Amino acid sequence: MVELKRPVSAELTPEQVNSIKEVCARLSQVRGKLLPILHAVQDICHNWLPLEALQLVAQELEIPYGYLYGVLSFYSMYSTSPRGQYIIRMCESPPCHICGADNILDILKAELGIEVGQTTEDGLFTLELTACLGVCEVAPAMQINEVVFGNLTADRVKQIIADYRAGKTVDYRTLPRTTNPLSAYPSGPDELILFQNVDQIDPMKIEDYLARGGYEALKKAVTTMTPEEVVNEAKTSGLRGRGGAGFPAGLKWSFTLPNPNTPKYIVCNADEGEPGTIKDRYIMEGDPHRVLEGMAIAGYAVGASHGYIYVRGEYYLSMLRLQNAIDQATAQGYLGKSIFGTDFNFTIEVQTGGGAYVCGEETALIESIEGKRGNPRVKPPFPGVVGVWGKPTIVNNVETLSSVPSIIMQGGEWYKQKGTEDAAGTKIFQVVGHVQRPAVVEANLGMTLRELIEKYGEGVREGKKFKACQTGGTSFGFLTDEQLDTPMEYAAMGKAGGALGSGTMLVMDENTCIIDVVRCILKFFQHESCGFCLPCRRGTRILYDLICKIARGQGEEADLDKMIHVAQVMADTANCALAMSPIFFIKTTIERFRDEYLAHIAGRCPAGVCKIKK
Repeated sequence: MVELKRPVSAELTPEQVNSIKEVCARLSQVRGKLLPILHAVQDICHNWLPLEALQLVAQELEIPYGYLYGVLSFYSMYSTSPRGQYIIRMCESPPCHICGADNILDILKAELGIEVGQTTEDGLFTLELTACLGVCEVAPAMQINEVVFGNLTADRVKQIIADYRAGKTVDYRTLPRTTNPLSAYPSGPDELILFQNVDQIDPMKIEDYLARGGYEALKKAVTTMTPEEVVNEAKTSGLRGRGGAGFPAGLKWSFTLPNPNTPKYIVCNADEGEPGTIKDRYIMEGDPHRVLEGMAIAGYAVGASHGYIYVRGEYYLSMLRLQNAIDQATAQGYLGKSIFGTDFNFTIEVQTGGGAYVCGEETALIESIEGKRGNPRVKPPFPGVVGVWGKPTIVNNVETLSSVPSIIMQGGEWYKQKGTEDAAGTKIFQVVGHVQRPAVVEANLGMTLRELIEKYGEGVREGKKFKACQTGGTSFGFLTDEQLDTPMEYAAMGKAGGALGSGTMLVMDENTCIIDVVRCILKFFQHESCGFCLPCRRGTRILYDLICKIARGQGEEADLDKMIHVAQVMADTANCALAMSPIFFIKTTIERFRDEYLAHIAGRCPAGVCKIKK
């Protein structure tokens, strides 16, 4: 959530007025299009939302202006102040932070001659910070409008700025991918499921997908199987949600299938806001029809007739390719009415996020789809009973749904044989941070963390020693060298104090200050708290203030117990999983790096990173 100042006035041109009215008339015909309308209006008004434009939108949509402002002020990608032609968003997520984002930001400020939040005198550039761009494999990174630039150095930043000043810009629609091809990473040891088509087909051509067996699983499901059989196949497979929680997908579907309340919905969670997590983008950009096919099969399984793909606002290329795939699939009859000549009807639409990490939580995501602030709902009821528009809704993430076509074609037992007894199937693992080569690899579940780091990440960079690994994403615990032989599966990772989570592993070398990293993480959580419930709203602030106090060398040993206590209270009493996260990384870092905390309290940062103010 971001606080905005009072909107600035700007006289709209007749052309802008007509364009805004057209956008409102067109998109308001579809329920829940407030965020896409705001994105479109912001583009019409050259990267910001002036007061007159917002008043016009409120008038055209017949909603109170206060409600409209309340929604847009929740999301970080909207601005009610003028901005430049090019918006530079510098990522300050933990993966970028440990890779030198602060230094790159200083270089940007010097090169542009402005501070964060300001615009250059020529009106070309506005410099902003963003919590995460979802491109952690090329950290440190920034995004200029729709285009990502990673692996930033001082020279590279200067060259990029010079190119843009000279009019040498990049059109994201012409890019093969946002970051790297899969060939940039070592191949995994096992049969590919999720990545089998990535970089093997043209993602903009449905013919390429069909030539490799595309939509055959959907055909098999709707023409030869009952919905109950599809659900049972998913249950047999042992497929668990790949977004982090790990709830069995087939079991979730089985709760919604018998519900007589209609219509029902399938929501694909493509928000992917967990720092370090980059896997879903590779599927959406490289094999978008697989996502649609998985959604359609899930829709058939539970009796849903419509699907939403909620894509984080920074994933422009993903949205382009998904929309193209939807258009192609609809034109050829794989989506729409009477699919494969049956009475199964299913449609899909892309919903654009606005920049809010908390919208990765399923009920916050649903609120956002409905054009509201992304505050997580109180549960129960769960989305399977009361979801989008108050109707039964299945929420699965991209990786989960993309596993479904292969499960239907090859069978649940086939899928179950992959991985371990605790964690069936394949998983996309990501290793980022201080490794020789950040990597993305699909492999059967059960690979050890050590193998991921040493074989696929090629070890800790520059000959440094390994210090720690935050497992599963920014929400979870830190492991040390003693836990590196832990197999990456749900139970084993949890027992070691970490988590499988989204499958991303952030590696830190010996030069890392753990207190500095925890401070960065807590800044992220404090910023991204929606403020709905007191434990999180106040707790994240208390924790951030405490870690800053310790980082300055002004803390007390009693602060460590206080941090654990506050984090535990948050986990026990808060409304959603965002506030349940800090206890994991606070507890494991205080237990495993207590000497480093005590050194800061004594007025010394062993890594020489923190600015001690004794």
